[in-house]
Amino acid sequence: MKKFQVRKPDVKGAFHKLRNIKKDDVKAYWSAKKERRARILEERRNSAFAQKMRPVYLFMNRISLILHALLACMINFAIEAISRHSAVKAWDYMTGTPVVFLYNAFMIFITFSVVYLVRRRIFVRIIISVLWMTLGVANGYMLMKRVTPFNAQDFKVAKDGLTLINNYFNGVELVVLCVGIAAVVIWVISMWRRGGQFNGKMHRLWALAGVFAWFALYGFVSDQAVDKRVVSTYFGNIAFAYEDYGLPYCFMASVFNTGITEPNNYNEETIAQITNQGDMAKNETGRAEDDLPNIIFIQLESYFDVAEAEFFTTSEDACPNLHSMYENYSSGYFKVPSIGAGTANTEFEVLTGMNLRYFGPGEYPYKTVLKNRVSESAATALGELGYGTHALHNNGGNFYSRARVFNNTGFDSYTSKEFMNILQTTENGWAKDDILIQHIMDAMDTTEGQDFIFGISVQGHGDYPEEKVIENPKILVEGIKDEGLKNKWEYYVNQVYEMDEFAGNLVKAVEERGEPAVIVFYGDHLPTMGLKAEDLKGRYLYNTNYVIWDNIGLEKEDRNIPSYQIMADVLDRLDIHSGTVFNYHQERRKTKNYLADLELLQYDILYGDQYVYDGKLPITKGHMVMGVRDVSLKNIIPHLEEGCSLYGENFTRSSRVFVNGERQKSSFLNNTRIDLPETELNDEDVIVVSQYGSSNTVFRKSDEYIYQDGELILQEGTATSKKKSWVEQLDEEE
Repeated sequence: MKKFQVRKPDVKGAFHKLRNIKKDDVKAYWSAKKERRARILEERRNSAFAQKMRPVYLFMNRISLILHALLACMINFAIEAISRHSAVKAWDYMTGTPVVFLYNAFMIFITFSVVYLVRRRIFVRIIISVLWMTLGVANGYMLMKRVTPFNAQDFKVAKDGLTLINNYFNGVELVVLCVGIAAVVIWVISMWRRGGQFNGKMHRLWALAGVFAWFALYGFVSDQAVDKRVVSTYFGNIAFAYEDYGLPYCFMASVFNTGITEPNNYNEETIAQITNQGDMAKNETGRAEDDLPNIIFIQLESYFDVAEAEFFTTSEDACPNLHSMYENYSSGYFKVPSIGAGTANTEFEVLTGMNLRYFGPGEYPYKTVLKNRVSESAATALGELGYGTHALHNNGGNFYSRARVFNNTGFDSYTSKEFMNILQTTENGWAKDDILIQHIMDAMDTTEGQDFIFGISVQGHGDYPEEKVIENPKILVEGIKDEGLKNKWEYYVNQVYEMDEFAGNLVKAVEERGEPAVIVFYGDHLPTMGLKAEDLKGRYLYNTNYVIWDNIGLEKEDRNIPSYQIMADVLDRLDIHSGTVFNYHQERRKTKNYLADLELLQYDILYGDQYVYDGKLPITKGHMVMGVRDVSLKNIIPHLEEGCSLYGENFTRSSRVFVNGERQKSSFLNNTRIDLPETELNDEDVIVVSQYGSSNTVFRKSDEYIYQDGELILQEGTATSKKKSWVEQLDEEE
């Protein structure tokens, strides 16, 4: 049999040739390639087909504005069909509100004016069309997963969203997404390589003047559209606004309309008139210090009383504990600022007492103004009266920039998922809420006096599966014929049942402490289930439910209340009067110009000159620390062959071990043990354990420990993150 020999590559010869390449050779190569490319393009231009099409191209150039208008209408119809998941609904929108449709098409048409500034006009048209279509596809997909449409604020939470990508995309969808993006990129590159340059004389100055003229005309048309009420600058419901005013206008409004616009009558005198109608600066209570209760607010993710739904029934009561509280304590409907999403915005209204209607459409103040600016809140108001203030959330600490926001709004501590040993999760991977109870108790144990606790749950979070994922559900859903929809509601109802158990267990834990307390439970928004007003007894999609449990004998007062008033209302019932905005609600609610003056007050505090404080700011910088438990190290046991085991307290899956400043490969076993399979220690080595959040954020560090003669020696006071806020430490490191 003939033997074949594998020829070894001549690596030495290849390097020799590479070393001898001259600069002129490289220039000659690229020059020849450029000439070949030019020759090919010239051949294409002079081909029989090109000669036949030349008159057509010249004619299309002459009527390009008309073609742009037609293309703009086609793109507008396409993105509305994708967004509404129906070409019929897009047709109804176009024929039902033709002026709105044409206004949005005109916006798209304006963007095509930039093609006259370049030679590769076909390529630029393709790029602009792809961008608009991508916007439509993104919005259409978003609306399959949630109620809130795609808007500019999603870009600000995109980094957070990537951490939850598996909760919104299954494996097939991720593959399709990647293939689709790759296909579009390849197609765009191929269109670039095809050339298609404009060969006539370029009049760039005239073209630039034309572009400015078109955009100026669009500005005039937009002003007229607002004046004539064709579109609106205020979106009471961003989802309905997208349906009424179209995706192009609403998305661009979310890009450029952010924050609170300065009111026309904003000045020092106006703010003085508002504050003179009551003492907004007071921090007082009519209760004795020992009589002040612990105040706990629990925001239940996507919770509402499922007994409010009229299109299905459950095999048994899905929330018996909360129903019992509704019967015996103050309760009612809770009006929230969004549907199906926007958890952080309900938080914002509850914590600050500010109304989101004055901000930009779809805006998250957590991702804009509060991310980098301090502001008073319930934490600062109650902190003035000696309360310890703590936030807790069984999800990532950086999500929605909460760590920075809670620091900027005056909390003493924030315990996030990174400080919890979460053992139980939902079938969708969200942490179950019962884990919050022990951490709420820990936070309350850190102070001798009263505490304000703000807890945010996550168990009820979507997306809700259409397949049956709970083998033996406690609660069965009846009355829904569609199997996929029934499975979604059955999954959700069983999460509500466990959230209700969490509420009951928290009340028991607080009662066992024997301290005066008030607990407010409320839902942040309705679940993402495509609910309609006629599906609910209350006939209103912005209503969830709330209840105020207490053990101090508060009188039962049932009423409906918006989220931005709940904190002031609870404090008023407790005879607590603290915080500028809360005092304003307590004294001015149901008075003339109440909402108009609230807008002025919000602008002054967050964006204006802060006249209301008269130089006495309630907060100038944050002081918050992450977590309330210290990680402590006890011992290190070497393995027989290689590595060692580190023993201590309060380890979590987010614990990272460093030796002499270098991160070690580690394996978390439980809250008292971490294995270091490749670490060999020497005397005088310094060991530190850090709690890490997303984006490699160091939330908290342990003290330093010195390894000496097989033992760990504590170096007292070396954990700087316990002496100053973690944000100050982060800023110093940056």
